Amino acid sequence: MLTPFHLAVQVRDLAEARRFYGELLGCPQGRASDTWVDFNLYGHQFVCHLNPALGEKGIDDHRNPVDGHGVPVPHFGVVLEMADWEALVDRLTAAGVRFEIEPYIRFRGEPGEQATMFFRDPSGNAIEFKAFRDIAGQLFAT
Repeated sequence: MLTPFHLAVQVRDLAEARRFYGELLGCPQGRASDTWVDFNLYGHQFVCHLNPALGEKGIDDHRNPVDGHGVPVPHFGVVLEMADWEALVDRLTAAGVRFEIEPYIRFRGEPGEQATMFFRDPSGNAIEFKAFRDIAGQLFAT
């Protein structure tokens, strides 16, 4: 069993973060205060800290070329089972989420073949969800 990680990010509005992470992504809420809120992100402790100075523009980023795409850095996400990834793609698409990198299969035919997609939360945090047909055998394949 994996040990859960803890990740904290800044968001411009906690109500907006609750709608995005809690309602859209389906992450149960944990503890909260006036300036932060915990979420259970697929078994990991994910915390949104309020930074109203982010404003409408949100967070800037850097991009690295990977497989013909400009991958936003930094980014975070979770590796899912393929069926869960496909269900999330459907839910995000139905909600009208704008993808930074549309869902597709990366590194096709190579040991690290994976399904991936990139999108942003309302504050501009870049998120990648990916999936493998065989997580244990492919996650760190070279």
